[in-house]
Amino acid sequence: QVQLVESGGGWVHPGGSLSVACAASGSICRNYAMGWYRHAPGKQLELVAIISNGGSTNYADYVKGRFTISRDNAKNTVYLQMNSLKPEDTAVYYCNADLQRTMFTQRSNYWGQGTQVTVSS
Repeated sequence: QVQLVESGGGWVHPGGSLSVACAASGSICRNYAMGWYRHAPGKQLELVAIISNGGSTNYADYVKGRFTISRDNAKNTVYLQMNSLKPEDTAVYYCNADLQRTMFTQRSNYWGQGTQVTVSS
């Protein structure tokens, strides 16, 4: 059984910083792309950032220059450093990962349980 367990998040004033992490646990043979999505009240789920297993990154325009995604392949962990946070960044942040459990199975997509990030004064 593979699980994505998120940590971090919380509450911060506008302009502040927060970080979230997501560790994949269980039997994992290989990890592929990992990323972060967010879901704000009244809005659709949206991509925040993704990172390939080689370290290539892509960011949504609304977080470019403020958020940084990184990963530790040995730990099957992805991180998101969020700086210069704005109230509109308030959302539940979800980790997403493409993982292959064994050499004999195809890769599958997994989601974390979500962690709340609130930006307000």
